[in-house]
Amino acid sequence: MNKKQVQKLYVEKNNKLKKYNEAYFKKDKPIVSDSEYDDLKKTVIEFENKYSFLKLQNSQIKKVGYEPSGKFKKIKHLKPMLSLSNAFNKNNMNDFLKKINNFLNINNLNIELSAEPKIDGISASLIYENGLLVKGLSRGDGITGEDILQNLKTITGIPKNIPQKGLPSILEIRGEVYIGKKDFETIKNDFANPRNAAGGSLRQKDSSQTAKIPLKYFAYGFGVVEPMVFETQSDFLKEINQWGFSTNPFNQIVKGLDEIEKHHKLVDETRSSLDYDIDGLVYKVNNLKLQGRLGNTSSSPRWAVAYKFSSEKATTKVKDIVIQVGRTGAITPVAKVEPVTVGGVVVSNATLHNEDEIKRKDIRIGDIIIIQRAGDVIPQVVSVNKSKRNNKSSRYIFPEICLCGSKTIKEISGTTNKEDAVRRCIKGYDCSYTAKEKLKHVVSKEALNIDGLGKKVIDQFWDLKLIRFPSDIFNLNYDKIENLEGWGTTSIKNLKEAIEKAKKISLNRFIYSIGIRHIGQENAKILAGFFASAKKFESLFEDIKRKKILNSLVDLDGIGFTQVKSIETFFLNQKNVTSVKSFIKVLKIEDFKNVNKKGKFSNKSLMFTGGFEKISRSEAKSLAEDNGGKVLGTISKKLDILVIGDSKPTRKKIEKAKELDIKIINEKDWYKLLNI
Repeated sequence: MNKKQVQKLYVEKNNKLKKYNEAYFKKDKPIVSDSEYDDLKKTVIEFENKYSFLKLQNSQIKKVGYEPSGKFKKIKHLKPMLSLSNAFNKNNMNDFLKKINNFLNINNLNIELSAEPKIDGISASLIYENGLLVKGLSRGDGITGEDILQNLKTITGIPKNIPQKGLPSILEIRGEVYIGKKDFETIKNDFANPRNAAGGSLRQKDSSQTAKIPLKYFAYGFGVVEPMVFETQSDFLKEINQWGFSTNPFNQIVKGLDEIEKHHKLVDETRSSLDYDIDGLVYKVNNLKLQGRLGNTSSSPRWAVAYKFSSEKATTKVKDIVIQVGRTGAITPVAKVEPVTVGGVVVSNATLHNEDEIKRKDIRIGDIIIIQRAGDVIPQVVSVNKSKRNNKSSRYIFPEICLCGSKTIKEISGTTNKEDAVRRCIKGYDCSYTAKEKLKHVVSKEALNIDGLGKKVIDQFWDLKLIRFPSDIFNLNYDKIENLEGWGTTSIKNLKEAIEKAKKISLNRFIYSIGIRHIGQENAKILAGFFASAKKFESLFEDIKRKKILNSLVDLDGIGFTQVKSIETFFLNQKNVTSVKSFIKVLKIEDFKNVNKKGKFSNKSLMFTGGFEKISRSEAKSLAEDNGGKVLGTISKKLDILVIGDSKPTRKKIEKAKELDIKIINEKDWYKLLNI
């Protein structure tokens, strides 16, 4: 499948997902089964993960549920209802444990986890004040939910009042509303599947109609609890069970990968006999204090992961192998296969990852292969049936030339000194394939977010030579555009307004938009905090100033050698510099402003050096910022406090701080200040 075919298929699937979301979440009229919906969503995720140039402004993958329908009163959640990150195999779970260890600065891969079945139902939040149920909310978009209290009150498994002493004054219980398989048999003529039945029933305006549906509720977690009376997730589940809430009988404490795998396999083997659907297990750090320390990313908690069950496998034939070029120049091979159904979805391509993967598995055109959808939504090749291989077949020779005709390279990692598995075109804007993907990244939702300037339009404007660089977007020849099919007065007016609106942009979104390799949204935010203004960012254009800045960036938490090297490589390319310069001229870039939190370090700037005994530097930084402080990356007169960890602090930083008469505290004093 060539590039245009990939783009077309992706747009079709994303639009289909939007249609399914609207039908299910907004109109309460599901048009596909739950499994079909989940499979489609996974496919869109896979497309975006593998081919970054495909990301649309209206991408559906980051949406949590759907915006409240308007049928019910909108209420903001006391605490956002985030989605979970996923794991699909033992290696993924090992990575999850390692990330926890790294963040907490511990060495314990046997940390205690609470394992809980992931019910395939509808999330709902119950808010109790002094034991009385006062609010009941749907997930909505994760920030705002719908007031469905009266419908939730019809569920017998939800206590209306908790007659217990010593209850928290505010108790927010979160759980999953579902319908048992046996109960569903009695109403299946009215709904597509059990999950759809649960969702549709909860959105009835007349709660008496909801009461006719045999809904059930499994409690699995909490939002706000004031005061906190639990120490562990397992204690929470045990306690609320005694208060009248149903909790899953398969909840269990596990430690280490072996126990995780054993428990995961056991539940997987028995799930077909359960009266409700589950699609995996959720593993949570059991200790709630550790959960608090780990905190959340922008989209999911660091202390929990959904370990999904294995997907189906299928046999098919490789019809062709094509390559695709991403915005960073990455050359990705994709196998075009004979259409086959895998996990309820018809697929026609499988990712081959990179050149080394093709060589290792010896995948050839014409081969009979086994593919699976386990984690990667675009199926991956499990194995090749070499016994059915044509004797005349030949090994696939990976092209060393980009689609643009330029020679590709494999970079050497600065940290491992090993050759990168991915082959890349390094021509940047001189490669038309890379350039177009860069432009699509610039207008994406996370960057400039220009409505009406999607991927197809970028392709169209490129072919007409209307755009070549980001700044061209703001100097379009509308006389040419108005003569194009599909473009009228209204559509051009809307496009002009969207482009004008996009001129005003935050510094972090601007940094992300220019598409430096290895600089994602979080890295861009860190860099924006360092530079503070576009004017200072422009110092990267000059060789002498850039070298000095790059040396400072190494000290920033979240910015490592890989990111620094990538920034250097980007700005050594003169065409990139010229492009960014012209881009800045047409934008109104806002200075970066940190959210001023009040605390012990309000209006204070801090810096950390050396490793800590109890916590990681990442957590130390988070604690400083949560207490109103600003974390700097360099020693200067602006610095108020230098915190020295016990493990290998940088001597030069300490000496510089003494020279500037900056307050210096050790690790022990730092803990005392924070009462930890």
